[in-house]
Amino acid sequence: MFVQNFIGMLFQILSLLILGRVLLSWIDPMGNMQISLVLRELTEPILGPIRSVIPSIGMIDISPIIAILLLNMLGRLILGAL
Repeated sequence: MFVQNFIGMLFQILSLLILGRVLLSWIDPMGNMQISLVLRELTEPILGPIRSVIPSIGMIDISPIIAILLLNMLGRLILGAL
């Protein structure tokens, strides 16, 4: 029970961090605020590899959308296996 709750919460927090980074990029596009730096450090290990495989569409970076979808799928697979 604890492990399932922990894993579910971990994947949810990672998705929220990615969403926070996306929303904050509209406010701080240069990424100079301290919270922007923290979110970049926490989410770049997830978003970086996705960006290297899937290029941007014009000026739109779809890697956060794909990352959130993959995190949701992976979380469901892991929780389903437990």
